[in-house]
Amino acid sequence: MTTTPIAARQLSRRAFLSGSSLVLSGAAFPHTLFGQEPKQSLRVGLVTDLHHADKDTSGSRHYRESQGKLATAARQFTAKPLDFLVELGDFIDAADSVEQELGYLKTINKDFAAICRKRHYVLGNHCVHTLKKQEFLNTVQQKKSYYSFDVAGFHFIVLDACFRKDGTPYGRKNFKWTDTFIPEAEIKWLEADLNAARKPTIVFAHQRLDVANNYGVANAPVIRKLLERSGNVRAVFQGHSHKNDHKEINGIHYCTMVAMVEGTGPANNGFSLMHLANDGTIRIEGFVRQRKYNWPA
Repeated sequence: MTTTPIAARQLSRRAFLSGSSLVLSGAAFPHTLFGQEPKQSLRVGLVTDLHHADKDTSGSRHYRESQGKLATAARQFTAKPLDFLVELGDFIDAADSVEQELGYLKTINKDFAAICRKRHYVLGNHCVHTLKKQEFLNTVQQKKSYYSFDVAGFHFIVLDACFRKDGTPYGRKNFKWTDTFIPEAEIKWLEADLNAARKPTIVFAHQRLDVANNYGVANAPVIRKLLERSGNVRAVFQGHSHKNDHKEINGIHYCTMVAMVEGTGPANNGFSLMHLANDGTIRIEGFVRQRKYNWPA
């Protein structure tokens, strides 16, 4: 792979990080040097691992309750207009047939689509257990499984790690969930996209980029190196392992969000609002079991 020299951006990134700190609590939104709250420029809804399905509870996974939990999140999300809405994968659970899995997807997506007109879907392994990727994407009206977009002063990247190590895309029960990989074509696209980006960047993924266990992408170190070299990536938001987690690796926040499917009743919901301020501050307003974070600029 070839890279564009970005020494100046890396220097700027180090200077930026030297004045940053992390607060892992529900602390008040940080004030600027002038004693006033920075203006919020974007409001983004985040949910993950709904595993919606019309089937009986299995262990701690209450599949039929995800619709009601999403309805609770919807009331919070629509209190003020969202700029966009993101689901971080495993939107549905696996089914034995294409027709049944499509039924799960159509049901939950009707509710999801009603929340916000601008939506983004990250593919999870359960999303394409029986379906092929294009069948999922066609149903939710999304053109690609990995892509980037800009909103206001931020750049956003959606990644797809639903590939086997041999590069074969997931679909029709042809994979093991522990075999997850980002193939060379997507890596080359990501490198070019990062080299061209000049705005603070946020990445959305399903499988984790910060661990080397069964929940991690096999070639995550390669991806992290690209993200770090760009000098612009602030944070990665991911799901898959169902529990709150946070790691800061070489100046980038890797935030794993809590799964909506886990546990029964309103006390076991989890979703969040991401507030992106025009000064670069990221605030995660977590609800119910989702942790809250403040990452000042």
